[in-house]
Amino acid sequence: MAHNREDAWLLLTEYTKSESLLKHSLAVEAAMRYHARRLAEDEEIWGCTGLLHDFDYERWPDAENHPAKGMAILASLGWPEEMITAIAGHAPYLGIPRETALAKTLFAVDELAGFLTACAYVKPSRQLADVETASVRKKLKDKAFARSVSREDILVGAEELGMTVEESIGHCLAALQAVAPTLGL
Repeated sequence: MAHNREDAWLLLTEYTKSESLLKHSLAVEAAMRYHARRLAEDEEIWGCTGLLHDFDYERWPDAENHPAKGMAILASLGWPEEMITAIAGHAPYLGIPRETALAKTLFAVDELAGFLTACAYVKPSRQLADVETASVRKKLKDKAFARSVSREDILVGAEELGMTVEESIGHCLAALQAVAPTLGL
């Protein structure tokens, strides 16, 4: 059975009620769709992967269950294996190697999207349009800023994509700026 974005959104909103987690999912979806277009990949699968990567987190936020519970649900509903494997790879503690462009991209944009959102929130305008790559790079060095965001994951993610951190930031920032009104930023 082929799934689409509407199916993904319904599943996401069935399991996730937190506005901030919904917005994070939308941000990661936007970054995934951006990279899918850039790489001439299947935008629907990439977008749905971004949208659903954390759909189970609100119910099962612990490493013992997330994203394993969500992966099992996705498998039972017939979502593509490549998507489920990519979602496994976004959780480094599972030890699942990221071997596909889909898996590497999801890992690269997940923490970065959260960090860029935090960067927008501290701007006087609270707008992604006012966030610049150089200021993001500088904030990455400030360990007290958005301290729950893994800097190592952002650095490793860029490396796995064969990009500099600045290039990775630039791409993700462009993706998020394109959907800023949806994110309220």
